[in-house]
Amino acid sequence: MMFLYENYMKLSRLRGWRADLVMALAGGVYALAFPPLHLVVVLPVAFCLLARAIDSAADWREAARRGFMFAMGLYTVGLYWLMYAILIRADDFWWLVPLASPGCAVILAPLSALTAGLSRLVPRGTGRLLALAALWTITDMARVFVFSGFPWNPPGSVWEFPGLAGDVMIQPAAWIGVDGLTLLTCLLSLAPLYARAGRLACLAVMVAWVASGALRLTSTHDTYRHNPEVVLVQGNVPETDKITGSSDVAIFRRYLALTRQGVTQALRESDGRPVVFAWPESAFPGLLLEDDIARPMIAQAGAGAAAGIIGTVRWAEDRHWRNSMAALLPPDGHAAAIYDKAHLVPFGEYQPAFLPFHVVPGDGMTPGPNVSTWHLPGIPPVGPLICYEVIFSGQVVDAHDRPDWLMNSTNDAWYGNSAGPRQHLAAVRLRAVEEGIPVARAANTGISAVFDGRGHELARLGWNRQGVLVHTLPDALPCTLFGRYGRLIPLLLALLTGLAGLWYGRVLRGTA
Repeated sequence: MMFLYENYMKLSRLRGWRADLVMALAGGVYALAFPPLHLVVVLPVAFCLLARAIDSAADWREAARRGFMFAMGLYTVGLYWLMYAILIRADDFWWLVPLASPGCAVILAPLSALTAGLSRLVPRGTGRLLALAALWTITDMARVFVFSGFPWNPPGSVWEFPGLAGDVMIQPAAWIGVDGLTLLTCLLSLAPLYARAGRLACLAVMVAWVASGALRLTSTHDTYRHNPEVVLVQGNVPETDKITGSSDVAIFRRYLALTRQGVTQALRESDGRPVVFAWPESAFPGLLLEDDIARPMIAQAGAGAAAGIIGTVRWAEDRHWRNSMAALLPPDGHAAAIYDKAHLVPFGEYQPAFLPFHVVPGDGMTPGPNVSTWHLPGIPPVGPLICYEVIFSGQVVDAHDRPDWLMNSTNDAWYGNSAGPRQHLAAVRLRAVEEGIPVARAANTGISAVFDGRGHELARLGWNRQGVLVHTLPDALPCTLFGRYGRLIPLLLALLTGLAGLWYGRVLRGTA
């Protein structure tokens, strides 16, 4: 790292394939800052190298190429864990293993190329640096429009350190969202290139960031008046067992036994609160809503609970497959509510039409209409979320019918014991902060967890473990500023920063 930092001017002046290689390496280094490594010290090295490479580019086209190569390194390294999903079906798609993350990088990298090319049009100096940070934030936010959306690992998520340090650093997301943290991260990463006044301003921003985070963390207090005792069932079923279907009966029995165990414990500890048990995404090995025998068996296993939230696939009335969650009520397991996943995983649950080969089984799945809030008897309103859609900042609750808690079910077994499941869990934590709403997360192979409305982890059941996680959910905090206005706030901040960069570049050129 020190070698790169001390020689970034020389490296940034390289041309041709050498410049492409340096940019790809810099992007790969940048990826090390994301969970679970959290090596944020690499951010100034990588991002300053990109900025200087843009400065030394002959024109905006060459700058765009350098931005493209930087993103290729970033996403190829940062999304390496995608290959695990292909390995599960290696007999059919072994040849895709080395192409998984580079293929996604090719799709996402044009946004970074656009950022670099446009920033090159701003006069060199502090104005261009401000424009770079603003444009990077805006194009990163635009990833929600790539196919069904892929806003994985926004730069603002690098601050989700484990424990108290991370709790403090992510609190401003309650006001400006993770995209606002992305803007601050980009601005601070460029600090070595500012003049003395700019570096002092960055120091002041960091002090204010930590102080405001600590203040919110200590000034908000949890209450436990309304929300339920949750029982999160983690079956730890290998994905190969689910695909072959040879262990369906054993899987079902395992979940029934774990449910009995967890609900019995919860009823002892609930102190009169309602008990809700939850199974992970597609945990039921079959079509739950068509199985009139299985539903009463599940309700009986959870006897005493107010409801069970079960992940299943279903064949909908419109003759399309849906990835769903069903709320079963006692005593007979009646399905009182159904939620269909609104954001599907590209290349996993649906296949973009441009692919010349078939990777999704059957015709894939059809998305549901939107997020919703369930109102179940005896239970505070709950917002169901399935797996991937929890990564969409500002799109996890119904703004007109805000829930008191969120229930996220997922199956990260596809991605193995890699960075993928940890980064997915980090997204859950940030959604809790942004909305001020506690989140319970049931994961097939882990990591199941409970977060309060400040993103503080209350309990977890680790990776590759079979068991149940029983915990009381705290009440929701008052609606946050971000919860009220959503991504409009970070978008306006980024636009103002970009305009400031344009003004600074034209009026005070040469003062950087």
